[in-house]
Amino acid sequence: QVQLVESGGGLVQAGGSRRLSCAASGRILSINAMGWYRQAPGKQRELVAAITSGGSTNHADSVKGRFTISRDNAKISVYLQMNSLKPEDTAVYYCTAVVRTVPGWGDLWGQGTQVTVSS
Repeated sequence: QVQLVESGGGLVQAGGSRRLSCAASGRILSINAMGWYRQAPGKQRELVAAITSGGSTNHADSVKGRFTISRDNAKISVYLQMNSLKPEDTAVYYCTAVVRTVPGWGDLWGQGTQVTVSS
């Protein structure tokens, strides 16, 4: 079964740091862009950061200078380093990837990991 599994969520104080990890498993033939989204209670899911297979990155304005996305193609993994966390960063964080499996290309989503930032 092809899947993405996130880890690293938890409770952190404002101003603290947290590193999220996401690893892909299963019969993945190729992987293109990877990214992180988040969804806070009562809000729509929003893009946090994305990274292409070549390493080009894009970060939402709300996290620029604080969060950094990276990936390890050999491990089929994507990471989100979160620094200077704020209470408004509290959300469920989802990783996503554009993957090619036997049937073809498609979007893959993780189950989500909760990040709670206390003030």
